[in-house]
Amino acid sequence: MKIAIYPGSFDPITLGHLNIIKRAAACFDKLIVCVMVNGAKAGTGLFTPDERVELIRRTVERLPNVEVDCSSVLVAEYAREKKACTLVKGLRAVSDYEYELQMALINRKLNPRLETIFIPSSTKYTYISSSVVKEMASYGADLSDFVPREIIGDVEEKMKSGRNL
Repeated sequence: MKIAIYPGSFDPITLGHLNIIKRAAACFDKLIVCVMVNGAKAGTGLFTPDERVELIRRTVERLPNVEVDCSSVLVAEYAREKKACTLVKGLRAVSDYEYELQMALINRKLNPRLETIFIPSSTKYTYISSSVVKEMASYGADLSDFVPREIIGDVEEKMKSGRNL
């Protein structure tokens, strides 16, 4: 069974993330979308890691080979634990490539059996990021072109609750 992991912060998941998830799920027997928790940034997100997992689960529930998880270990170690052969990384712009290439090389050094594939963002999603979504939400903008419909209310509610970006 070919297992891939799509790691990220997903705070919150966007339509760009969902596009990458659907495309990667079509290539692997199982895709694990993993909310990676960085100890230094653990309390700084809009949503808690558990909330992010729940939002992603609701968003991908119709994709039978997609699982959602959370981890605070290095992604190379997490991949080893899950017997995954591939990391999936989405690229929006050339500027993403340099950083992601460096991470791919480090992960390959830590786990020589782990490959990284880069999936370029669909053109209509290249400008979307979780940061942009949070900024738009803070002004009460319509989020329907930015986040999955299943979670629009959650993002709006979280912003109304007065939590700072």
